[in-house]
Parts: sequence; structure tokens; C-alpha cells
Amino acid sequence: MSQEHRKPDSANATRQFILALGIVLIGVALGYQVTRLHEGPRPANKPTALGHDVPMLSRQPNTNNMVWVPGGTFWMGSEDGLPDEKPVHQVTVEGFWMDKTEVTNEQFEEFVNATSYVTLAERKPDPKDFPGAPVENLVPGSVTFSPPPGEVALQDHYAWWKYLPGANWRRPEGPGSNIAGREKHPVVHVCWDDAMAYAKWAGKRLPTEAEWEYAARGGLDRQPYVWGKDQVPNGKWPANIWQGRFPNENTIADGFRGTAQVAAFPPNRFGLHDIAGNVWEWCLDWYRPDYYANSAAQNPQGPADSFDPNEPGLPKKVMRGGSFLCSDLYCTGYRPSARMKSSPDTGLSHTGFRCAWSPR
Repeated sequence: MSQEHRKPDSANATRQFILALGIVLIGVALGYQVTRLHEGPRPANKPTALGHDVPMLSRQPNTNNMVWVPGGTFWMGSEDGLPDEKPVHQVTVEGFWMDKTEVTNEQFEEFVNATSYVTLAERKPDPKDFPGAPVENLVPGSVTFSPPPGEVALQDHYAWWKYLPGANWRRPEGPGSNIAGREKHPVVHVCWDDAMAYAKWAGKRLPTEAEWEYAARGGLDRQPYVWGKDQVPNGKWPANIWQGRFPNENTIADGFRGTAQVAAFPPNRFGLHDIAGNVWEWCLDWYRPDYYANSAAQNPQGPADSFDPNEPGLPKKVMRGGSFLCSDLYCTGYRPSARMKSSPDTGLSHTGFRCAWSPR
């Protein structure tokens, strides 16, 4: 296991497992099954988690903050990566527009103000989803990174994740925190459903997994990083990731302990900022570990469903790009071929998104 937590999707299951047992809402349960979206109560006329009530802003979005990614053919995957990155195969994608940066807090706030949308992390869990759970434990919240005070076994993912009541995109570190001064940081604690609702409102969509990797590579085919071969070119870290011994020693050699303001690092050759590191980015596709072996060679749209033999009852969506928690010693998720997955109703403190749009 080479990523900071190879199963972030199960973090949402903490709500179900811990609430059902009626104990404190802390820790992250990895491996428990999420059975449904947590459609907690909300005021009348509030949009659903899937964004069915969210209006589309326009059918042709403003592309001022997007870049044109010319179509082409590239080698997708890596022979040096994890099994789900293999086999390397040629894929062709058509040209499309893509956001220059990850969606920021101020952009997401504009969407919320326009639609009164309520993210999943802000909704009170429905007692029907947690039979037997004490009512006092049914509180909104999200999963946050919480570094332990000392060294821990890297196999013990419980050691650095906790379910934090009150944590959401407005309060990334829970009650008492806010996004003042972080307006241009990427929005976090948004699940796939939240990201889809924003994309629909903006007249855009999420990128497919093939589009994302093609755009991230920026024409640098078969390179380990989006900037080339060297991990630290000219002695400077080119992305917001973790330096030091994960999960409790961060030397902040790149200048950032948590999320960074978008575009704090140089763009790749297509003009995309933070396509490696900062926050994981949701993609449109369902996750299957055998996707590379069976994907189409022309504009692949992803599998029709999700299946992971390790967690057969837990449908998952793909995330790409790595985050500020990706350590070069433990997590290499900032590589362009690295794949992550999570249940579509899970938000975390290091997960965001960017949008795409096709003229056709």
C-alpha cells in the first residue's frame, strides 16, 4: 500500500459503523460497507445530493478560467505503478476544455449562494440509515487528517484520520475554523455528488479518467511526473505534497502544510495548475481495478459500474492527482498515472475537484 490511505472511500463508513455502535465519532473505519447516500433532513426546496434540483447556469460555460486541451493519443498508465495502473495502453481523446485550477472556496460559495445547495457533510444523518444509533450521535461532519503525536505503523490508517463533527467545506478543520483568507484555496470536504451538482450548475461536467490523465501529462508521454523525470527539478518541489516522515513530520519544504492557494506552483505544459498534489480531484468514472485492461482506445467513458474484489459491495468513483498528504516516502499519488477511489457520498479534508467541458 503506497498511498497515504489507499481506501479513503471507507472513511465515510465511519459514520455508519461508529454511529451504529453509539460511541464517540472519532477514528476512520477502513473496510466497512456504505449502503446508501446519507440523505439527511434539509429545508424545503433544498437540492438533493445528486443535484437534481440544481439549475444549469448555461449550456456554454464561461471558459475564461479554463484551458483548451487539444485532442491526441497518449500512453495511459504506468508499468512502475500499482496493479490498477496496468497495463500501459494507448488511448485517444478528443479536445476539451478544462479548469486551469481546482475549484476554489470562493467559486463554490458563489454556487451555494446561487442555489442554496447543502453539501452532504453539512446534513444531519438520517436515523433510518443508522438503526439503533443514539440520536445525540447523529450529527453532521466529515473526515479530517489528524496527525498522531509520534511515529505509528504506516499500516494503521486509523492513526491519522478521524470523523470530526462540524467539519465541512466552510469549516475545514471543524468548529472554530473557517475559510477566511483561504478564498482561493481549493474547496474540500466535497463528495462526488457535491462536485457533480456544482458542475451541473456551471454548465460543465467532471473529466473522464482518460481525459484527466491526458491533460495532466501535458504531452510528456511515459514520464513519472507531470513535470518530467526528476522528482525535485533544480532542487525545488514543483507541487504541494508532503516532505518528511509521514504522517507526523512535515518539513514543509514546498512551503505549505495544508492546502495551497491555487496556482501557487507553475502549470504543466497545457497550462493546468496543481494537477499534481494539493487535493485529490474527482473524475466522472466509476472505479474498477481492471479498467486499464478493458478500456476503449477511443474516448473511453469509463466502466458501466464499479467493482472492487477487495470491497465488492462498495461502489466507488475515481479520484486523481494526489494531495498535500502524498509523501514521496509513502504516497506517490501525485504521479499522473496514480489512481484513487472513494464512494460517491464521501468527502475528505484533502479532496476537491475541477471541471471540464466539451464543445460538442
